[in-house]
Amino acid sequence: PKTDTSVFLANEIQRKKYKIFYYFPKNLSIINSKVIAKGFFIKFNYESKKFFKILKKQKLDLIKCSAILIRQNPPFNLEYISTTHVLDTIKNKVKIVNDPTSIRNISEKLYSSIYQNFMPKTIFTQNISEIKKFIKKYKKVILKPTHGYGGNDIRLLNKIDSSFLKRFIKKHNYLMCQKFLPKISNGDKRVFIINGKVVGVISRIPKKGSFLSNLGKGGKAIVVDLTVKEKKISKKIAKDLKKEKIFFAGIDFIDQKLNGDINVTSPTGLKTLYD
Repeated sequence: PKTDTSVFLANEIQRKKYKIFYYFPKNLSIINSKVIAKGFFIKFNYESKKFFKILKKQKLDLIKCSAILIRQNPPFNLEYISTTHVLDTIKNKVKIVNDPTSIRNISEKLYSSIYQNFMPKTIFTQNISEIKKFIKKYKKVILKPTHGYGGNDIRLLNKIDSSFLKRFIKKHNYLMCQKFLPKISNGDKRVFIINGKVVGVISRIPKKGSFLSNLGKGGKAIVVDLTVKEKKISKKIAKDLKKEKIFFAGIDFIDQKLNGDINVTSPTGLKTLYD
């Protein structure tokens, strides 16, 4: 509860006198042409050691909701895709944030390929020859699975290791290969976008000896400002995302360069911004 964005958002909407219903994706069904979720009405209390209380267990017809907030954490797998298809059937009857069609169509890393002029040198590939050429040219390279999340399975390479690359590609398929930016040691910047507007930014500083700034990997968050260049890029992406019906997103900068993660499925860090 100290850092969790989902709990923070639920608590804020509760303060506005809405009831909170919570369900797991595995408990989402289509029954008699209705989208039914088996879940819980819950109440939050940040002051209590046990910060939530289950009020009632229930099956709920989701078109009865005022709004549905998708906070399904990655991995972006077949369960995730199936969930978006189920919610697609009711998106014209209830407000859903973010639009299920949009989060299915926007790959969080591959979508950034349209913004490569704002990024460090980057390729998206599962071709080992291309990756080797990239490492040879840029010496120090970050490898990320295109459907990875939370800083998991990110590797920093400073030499060509054929056997490792073969295993890594076999496990993850498409990779994002990016020139390493040493100023990550000073932190990255997570920019929050809501309804096409830039609403705030935090910096996440990696723990000593790490190049991973994710809060779940020990990164420390502080509130900072955007540079003029970062603001300009952020506003453009915010405008583009709103056209795509993405109303809540997070984008990241390292050394004034977009690092290629357009977080649309379950952006985190918002609680830290408003603490």
